[in-house]
Order: sequence, then C-alpha cells, then structure tokens
Amino acid sequence: MKNFMDKDFLLSTETSQKLFHEYAEHMPIVDYHCHINPQEIAEDKKFDNITQVWLGGDHYKWRQMRSNGVDEYYITGEATDWEKFEKWAETLEMAIGNPLYHWSHLELQRYFGYTGHLSKETAEEVWNLCNEKLQQDDMTVRNIIRKSKVKLICTTDDPVDDLKWHKIIAEDDTFNVQVLPAWRPDKAMNLEKPDYVDYIKTLSDVSGVEVKSFTDLKEALLKRIEFFDSMGCSVSDHALEYIMYAPASEEKIEEIFKKSLNKEAITREEEMMFKTAFMQFAGKTYHKKNWVMQIHYGCKRDNNKLMYDRLGPDTGYDCINNYAPSAETADFLNSLIATDELPKTILYSLNPNDNEAIGTILGCFQGTEAAGKIQQGSAWWFNDHKQGMINQLTSLANLGLLGNFIGMLTDSRSFLSYTRHEYFRRILCEMIGEWVENGEYPADYKVLEKIVSGISYHNAVKYFGFDL
Repeated sequence: MKNFMDKDFLLSTETSQKLFHEYAEHMPIVDYHCHINPQEIAEDKKFDNITQVWLGGDHYKWRQMRSNGVDEYYITGEATDWEKFEKWAETLEMAIGNPLYHWSHLELQRYFGYTGHLSKETAEEVWNLCNEKLQQDDMTVRNIIRKSKVKLICTTDDPVDDLKWHKIIAEDDTFNVQVLPAWRPDKAMNLEKPDYVDYIKTLSDVSGVEVKSFTDLKEALLKRIEFFDSMGCSVSDHALEYIMYAPASEEKIEEIFKKSLNKEAITREEEMMFKTAFMQFAGKTYHKKNWVMQIHYGCKRDNNKLMYDRLGPDTGYDCINNYAPSAETADFLNSLIATDELPKTILYSLNPNDNEAIGTILGCFQGTEAAGKIQQGSAWWFNDHKQGMINQLTSLANLGLLGNFIGMLTDSRSFLSYTRHEYFRRILCEMIGEWVENGEYPADYKVLEKIVSGISYHNAVKYFGFDL
C-alpha cells in the first residue's frame, strides 16, 4: 500500500515519476485566468486564520458542507471562524474521492508542512498549526505567490474598473510578479439583466461616451479596451450560457438595444441576436489587438431561488447545462474567420460531454498565428478533478495535438490554489508515462521534456505572448 499523498502521489510508474520530478515539478506558473483580488496583492494582505484563506469565498467547499447537512450559519453565516473551520474538517473527512480532499491536503503539505490528514479529530491541531504559520512574514499574499513560483497572474476585471490596484502593483519594483487585468465584459452584453440600464449609465460615465445606441456601446467599449491594453491586458474572458449564432441586421440590433434601454421586454430570440452581434464585435476587436478570447460556457447559474435571494450569485448554486449546440459554435467561429478576423480562442465547456465536439471544432479553424490557435481549455470548474482532467486530456490527445496544449489555470479566488497546477501536472505525467510504459510512445526524453514542460508552462507563455 502506498503512503498517503507522498512524493509519488498519483505517479504509478517510473516513467511518470521521472517526467514529473525532473521536468514538471519545478516549472514556474502562469495563471492566465483567476478571480483573486488585486487589492489584496497590492496591500500584501496577511490572513488572521486559515478560515479566511480557505472558506471566505470558496463555494466549492460551501457546496460540500451543505451536502454534509451543515447549517448555513456555519457556512456563510455568523459563526466564528473556528466553528466554520471545524465544520469544514468534519465535512472533509467524508469527501473521499472528491478533488477538494486532494487540494486541501496538497495545500496543507506545501504551505504549512502538515503531512497528516484533516478530520474532526485533527481539526484543532491543524487550526493551531496553520494560524501560527499564517502570522509569519513569509505567508503574506505576495510571499505565498512567490513561493508558489508564479510568474504572472491575470485577474478578472470589468470594463468600468479603474485598474487602480494593477497600477500600484506595476509601479512597485519590490514585487517582480506581473499582475495583469483580463477583460470580462459580461455586464455590457447581458441586456436581459434587470440592472442593465444602470450598468450602461456607469459605462457611459467611465468611458466618456453617452451610450444611446449599439454603435455608441461599441465606441465606449473600444475606449475601455484601449485603456486595458495600455495596462498590459491581452486576454479577454466571456461567460456564456452557450456559444450562440443568431445573426441579424445592424438595424435589428439597434432596435433590440433601444428596447432594452427603454426597459421594454426582450424576447429570447432577440437576446441571442444581440449577444451574437456583441460577440462578433468582441472577436473582431480582439483580432485587431492580438488579444486572446476565452469563452466559458455550459453553466446554468443561480438555481436555488430561495438561497439566491438570501446570498446572491457565486455562492454555490450553479450546475452543468447540457445545451450547447456545436453547430452554432462552429458557425460563430466561421463568421469571424470568413473575414480573417478570428482571434486566438480558448473554448471551455462545463459539460464534459462537449469534449469531443470541441476537439473536432478546433481542427476546423486553426491558423499559423500560433500553434494551437484555437484551444480547448483545461477541465473547468466541476471537471477539474482527476477523472475530469483525464477525460479532457485524453479527448484532446485523441482529436488534436496535446503537445500544444496551454495547460492549467486556477480559476480560483484563493491564494493557496496554486497547488492545483501540481495536481494537474501529476495527472498529466501519469497519463504520458503510462503511454510510454505501454509502448504507445517512445521513451524519447528529449521530446517528452519538451511536451511536459511546454504544457506545464512554456506553451502558455508563447501562446499569450507574455513577456517573461
């Protein structure tokens, strides 16, 4: 029997162990998509206790606590931080097979030197150990980032953001990790939302363009794109229900937009028409700027109305949506490549059943601008567990060129989540090692090093054009 999460955790062959320990383990990290707060980096925040790091905004953990029958008082309520941590420890011991079990213990090992296992019985021991460690100067936010070997971080930022904290970080020569904004214009697109008109007013104020038409909206967004570009942004991100393609005339789009500004009802068909036009404008603009377009889709959000009314969005009540017509995805990409205006694009579906469809779509739209110009993004959200990663990597290998894959991202709000890159790299090396051991690929370690180090780090640096 193997020891619990030892140095060869998830690595069952000599080849996989060699690939990980010699090539992947010590590679730096490029975190090209996350949700961490740049203010906390700028201020070099120090956390008071492990609950603040682990449970403050982690709806992954909140979902599991609810599944364990824990009262909301101990999850998002007014319970003390110790009480919340204790309930999490009681939950974690039941989470056999869940990625949170592995992630949590990798974080305890790498950042706190704890090699035991967290449970109800060990909760107080771990609580005291972690809290004592968190008071040390090497556990501030910036030092956690440094010791994680992170070279660059892309946050997630709205077009109306002033990027104040990014500017402060960039001007601070004591911190050598790049923290760049990433453009997330969902609020400018989602005209079906009840607060859309208020958002457009804010965008008008910030951009200096009075938005009264779709033409005005595009002008306002272009001004903000120029500002983001001046701050080092080269990555966009869109959260869609699915990638739609419902083309309409310019006159029709203007009509729909004006209805929205007048707070008139918008039909589902009109919503899809507007969003198609919005995404076409976005894609063509990114192509001109040489930005990367990320599209995350396949999620149905805010399903529990009772809890949404109580807690709001991003609190653990989302699920996989199985409606994502691949024909519309292909037609949307085709509408951009028809005029040679398709940017580098990364597609992520929350539904693992979409892996093969994405894999075949990629091959239709590749180009010479980058190896793997159109990418399938890493296993996302409900799929970034062991089996989900295996499925995504296998599908990509079967249908595309795995060696050009740009690898892992955290997609997290926690500064301890960088161990997810280690988790991913171990799974990657185990898969490749097994293929070599089975005689499915030669034991050519010069090429294997290129593949493993590329997927771990180098491919993303080259693909995004980061200056590292």
